[in-house]
Amino acid sequence: MKKQLITGFLGLLALTASAQTFQEWRNPEINAVNRAPMHTNYFAYESAETAGKGMKENSANFLSLNGTWKFNWVKDADMRPTDFWQTDFNDKGWDDFQVPAVWELNGYGNPLYLNIGYAWKGHYKNNPPFPSAWHNYVGQYRRTFELDETWKGKDIFLHIGSATSNVRVWVNGKEVGYSEDSKLEARFDITKYVKTGENLIALEIFRWCDGTYLEDQDFWRFSGISRDVYVYSREKDRIQDIKVTASADGTAKVRVDVSNGISAVDIRLTDPKNPAFAVEINHPVTKAAAFRNEDGGYFIESSLIVEQPRLWTAETPELYNLEVSVSNKKGVTETTAIEIGFRDVCIKGGQLLVNGQPVLIKGANRHEMNPYKGYIVSEADMIQDIQIMKQLNINAVRTCHYPDDPLWYSLCDRYGLYVVAEANIESHGMGYGDATLAKDPAYEHAHLERIKRERSR
Repeated sequence: MKKQLITGFLGLLALTASAQTFQEWRNPEINAVNRAPMHTNYFAYESAETAGKGMKENSANFLSLNGTWKFNWVKDADMRPTDFWQTDFNDKGWDDFQVPAVWELNGYGNPLYLNIGYAWKGHYKNNPPFPSAWHNYVGQYRRTFELDETWKGKDIFLHIGSATSNVRVWVNGKEVGYSEDSKLEARFDITKYVKTGENLIALEIFRWCDGTYLEDQDFWRFSGISRDVYVYSREKDRIQDIKVTASADGTAKVRVDVSNGISAVDIRLTDPKNPAFAVEINHPVTKAAAFRNEDGGYFIESSLIVEQPRLWTAETPELYNLEVSVSNKKGVTETTAIEIGFRDVCIKGGQLLVNGQPVLIKGANRHEMNPYKGYIVSEADMIQDIQIMKQLNINAVRTCHYPDDPLWYSLCDRYGLYVVAEANIESHGMGYGDATLAKDPAYEHAHLERIKRERSR
């Protein structure tokens, strides 16, 4: 197709972020509709006690949707039923399918390995942003879940950890939103779509979309849902984001973004190796004491000082616990806890220095891959990878060529691995030089968005 025809077609598809046409999967300028913004990886707990245990699965704010779903699969995109999301749709003839799981290792489609080249290589020519409908598998999912009275009045979010290559969401027969970028989570505010009692959720995933042109990683090509799916509740007055920079001099600079109803932020740093140690700051959130953020709430910035901190390196992965609680006029609304390490990293005179000391990088590339489950990698799998790396004196890992499960980064912090983190961008199947999509204006937004989302978490 000639360039001017493609440009004209994209112009017809140009939409605001609040509208969907079911053509987003062929438009690189629309990568999401109604998707919630990225934030640092944290979970908001109902109390300091549950936050301290660090198990979101045990929180009253959490409901897993992993497990058995009703599932329909078609080989070609134009064969899919288009009314499956309706509440009165009869799915009794559909298969039972586990979430998370990839299709090709469970009887739906064929697994394919490629180094350079898209999965359609040898069958039809590259024609960005258009994927073919031929052999473009589509998987459709349905299940119900129950919400009890305790979540009434709260904001409720759906979290889909990873969907390849895209995902569209309906709840109770209403369209919620759309997302591309298969290696970062898609979150949707579903508050206005759910009700107390039984709710129906429906998902639709394409094997290929326009975003697939940016996902030509050299590995096994699978499709489906490969990380956890769950819903969770948030208070109306809450934490919006947390950013921490902890330096080798013992200074931890903390920025906490909060919603408009928060009146105080309590930040507490503790040391798991010294129960007597604690540094705490209580920060009022007022017009005089805080700053307006772009979401209409406020942010506060504080510094906590630790004298002679134990420093983090790959050989000495020393971590401290940072707990953040926020309050409104009625009291504490939610609490979260994250692990932080004090360290400095710089390059001086061509030498990488960590805490002022030269470091020799002995690294490995790592794909998220299980020999039996494909992209589904458990915590035990991750720890096994780290153990093997440690046994071989490997001290650094590259997430080739996409963001990993957030748990992987936490484990690298805990066990001691330097990480080179990459965004979900790889288009070498198009070629190099002028052929690369990095020089195609139609894909500019997709490149920048994927980089920004990776940096935000």
